[in-house]
Amino acid sequence: MRSIFVVGLLGVLVLAGCKGDADTDAASGDGSVTITGDDAVVPELNWTPPPVVIAEDGEAEALEQARTALAADDLYATPTSAIPLYLALSRLPGSERAARTRLQRAQSRLLALGTQALVEADELDSIAGMRAAHDFAAVARYLAAGDEAVVRYLERVDDSDRLWELNRAAERALQAGELGEAGGGALALFREAAALRPGQPRALQGMAAVESAMIRRAELAADEANYSGASRWLAHATTIRPGFPTVGDAEQRLQRMREAHIRRLRDEGVDALPGINGVVVARERLAQIIGIAEPGDPVVNDLRERIDRTVHYGDFRPGQVFTDALEGGARGPQVVVLPHGGFMMGALPGDRDAEDNESPRHAIRFERGFAMGVREVSVGEFRRFVDATGFQSRAVRRGFSLAYDERTGNFLRRSNVDWRSDYVGRPAGDTMPVLHVSAKDAQAYVDWLSTQSGRRYRLPSEAEFEYAYRNGTAERYPWGEGTPPDGAGNMTGALDRSPGGRAWGNAFPEYEDGYWGPAPVGSFEPNTWGVHDLAGNVSEWMADCWHATYRRAPGDGSAWVNPGCRDQVIRGGSWASSPAQTRTSWRALAQVDTTNARLGFRVVREL
Repeated sequence: MRSIFVVGLLGVLVLAGCKGDADTDAASGDGSVTITGDDAVVPELNWTPPPVVIAEDGEAEALEQARTALAADDLYATPTSAIPLYLALSRLPGSERAARTRLQRAQSRLLALGTQALVEADELDSIAGMRAAHDFAAVARYLAAGDEAVVRYLERVDDSDRLWELNRAAERALQAGELGEAGGGALALFREAAALRPGQPRALQGMAAVESAMIRRAELAADEANYSGASRWLAHATTIRPGFPTVGDAEQRLQRMREAHIRRLRDEGVDALPGINGVVVARERLAQIIGIAEPGDPVVNDLRERIDRTVHYGDFRPGQVFTDALEGGARGPQVVVLPHGGFMMGALPGDRDAEDNESPRHAIRFERGFAMGVREVSVGEFRRFVDATGFQSRAVRRGFSLAYDERTGNFLRRSNVDWRSDYVGRPAGDTMPVLHVSAKDAQAYVDWLSTQSGRRYRLPSEAEFEYAYRNGTAERYPWGEGTPPDGAGNMTGALDRSPGGRAWGNAFPEYEDGYWGPAPVGSFEPNTWGVHDLAGNVSEWMADCWHATYRRAPGDGSAWVNPGCRDQVIRGGSWASSPAQTRTSWRALAQVDTTNARLGFRVVREL
């Protein structure tokens, strides 16, 4: 049937003087629909039969000519077409009945061809088919306007006209960029057309074009890093053709774009961090990432943590243990990075052992982390300093220090005791904490470390020491109250015994650590931040000058220093300290030249 229709229809159109098919194109790749200049349908349904002249006694010849024309689907365009001939014959006596019978056949064929023309117009989007359908309609209305079949055909032509106009209006709206994401526009018109004729290709292609245009707008929004806008456009597009993979594919493409953009911004932020104003640049990149990333994106947290680490720790991270290279290939003492943060410094309210110098309790805040010596400075480490510089400590210059006397149980002045000596004055092993050093000796060592490493080493501030000692706790002792747990450190225990059998008169009940005198550095477990022997072994020099209270003390944790001060702070219990002197808030003063068998030091390295 299709081939017969096409031949007949083209024949009709040629005979009628039509110019040919000017079909409206389907959606192009950019989401547009092309409307040709010939895209109009003639709405008039008027037809006037061409004048027919039948020769006298020519009825039979005219009937044969009409039959031949009908067989060829030449129905109405010329005087020799079937319908004009049958109309003329129907008015001649003797031919009227046969002509009218055959005219009914021609009318039926006319409606059949018209129906095929409508199918061609609707399904193939053919304007030539639409025009042919109108021509057939005009002839059918002339022949039998009240006939039921004709009425149904005319109604269908009206529907096709409405469909055509809806599609044309939708295509114009699409070309004008009126997609209809908020209602109306091209989308609403195409949907109305699809509802009028379900499955109509032109309407379906139009909706696909709207979908494509919305996807394109999403891509343009993504190109400008407006991913929320892109998501909104895709959300609109999703409603157009549910079940089609087009929008899902676009979502994946845009998600890859977003992820690549986020990775690029993150890399730029990370690369900038070590440079001048690097934190500022990294924060700008972080803000950009937050603006385009989905909530909970791990890249946001990663870059934020990197920025925080740089701000608070430089190139390091909390808990990191490291050493610095020194000139000549040696390594400095091991240090561990302590977290930045804050705590309340000073004696707890109601502490029965507290002295006035441990108050007032006040807030300390470290805006930047710092690295503290994992262990107290050892004899071997101090020896490398002396060998490299020829430094003479205070005890070496004056020829004595205070050492423990087993016979009396006291600390007595003993000649030829210095940093090379242990707590009783014998030669000390390299793994023992260095004793018999003054505050000035300790300062000379950290100054040398700074020169050798190119990094800033110094003595701890007492705020740093107490912060590290408490390591996140807020008790009198880091372990809480009472006797320390087994292995907590080298402290005075009631079960400890000296080589001569002495016991401590004021000690932790039921505690024993196995040492009378200092233990090798790091012999006991570190605290939760990785620092050994803050509670015991040896007391330690601080960088702070002595102040009788904390009034007007720095709140940033820095050392409280007065030029030329003669007394400095010592902190932390020793192997010979009472339980009260092992508390987290305990502090004491000593002259800067003091040396004895209970006092050493550790270092802090700035980040």
